[in-house]
Amino acid sequence: MTLLSSSPHISSGTKTPHIMWTVVLALLPQAVYGSILFGTPAILTILASVAAAVVSEFFFNKVTKKKQTVKDGSAVITGLLLALALPPSLPLWQTILGAVFAIIVAKQFFGGLGSNVWNPALTGRAFLFASFPAAMGASWTSPLPDATSSATILSALKQGSAAGVDYWELFIGRQAGCIGESSILLILISAVFLLAARIIDWKTPAFMIGTFALLTWISGGDLLAHLLSGGLVFGAVFMATDYATSPVTAPGRMIFGAGCGLITFLIRKFGGYPEGVMFSILIMNSVVPFLNKLAPRKYGYKKEGGAK
Repeated sequence: MTLLSSSPHISSGTKTPHIMWTVVLALLPQAVYGSILFGTPAILTILASVAAAVVSEFFFNKVTKKKQTVKDGSAVITGLLLALALPPSLPLWQTILGAVFAIIVAKQFFGGLGSNVWNPALTGRAFLFASFPAAMGASWTSPLPDATSSATILSALKQGSAAGVDYWELFIGRQAGCIGESSILLILISAVFLLAARIIDWKTPAFMIGTFALLTWISGGDLLAHLLSGGLVFGAVFMATDYATSPVTAPGRMIFGAGCGLITFLIRKFGGYPEGVMFSILIMNSVVPFLNKLAPRKYGYKKEGGAK
């Protein structure tokens, strides 16, 4: 019997559910801390987003008579990532709408898991950002009574009024912003866990953060404030490393990460928005097919001097 399938013709013992649920486990510290930091609104946002994503995937598969994939954890990841990238004050109906859009339009309309061009969670966030800009960024919930005020550090930096920044507060996560992007410490711990589990590759996040840091330093910006606030580290670790929407080769991942860092810097420095991570990753998602061709990976060949 002859089996036909699309390239690359390579497999490993690691199954999709294992990868997905490992990432979910890595996201739990951010979800728990965000719930503690922002209270009931954050908890409801997370629950609503995950539930809407899972239910959307279930009914889409049922209506289109496709194999059910809700148990593989990919819909849970999409809903959880979307929730953690949202402000806790966002109305629940908008959160649900974003999760449905992420699953149905960004993921399933393109063929399902592994076939999507853009990161589903970020696509859902971009949809909400374009549809409800006031709710997505006009005001931010203060996490604790003695924490950073409702204006984000990035907004203050954009306006040139971020004097007296407490870098330690930013590092541990006592700042206004999205639910899961607050604590850089927890994100770094999760990154170490995912690297140790060999779920993500270091090249994309390292080149993304490194490129952004270098350009910010050259331009004379407050490097620590920019690194420790906003979604840069969160996006580099959890969004830019998405298997389906990032390059398959090492050189491609380096270029991809550097491109994300460059675009993020340009938007933060010269653009009209204080943040640029979402746009940078989605733009670079669009050129992944080109990067895969620019630095192709040959399968079926052995390295010189290697075993056959």
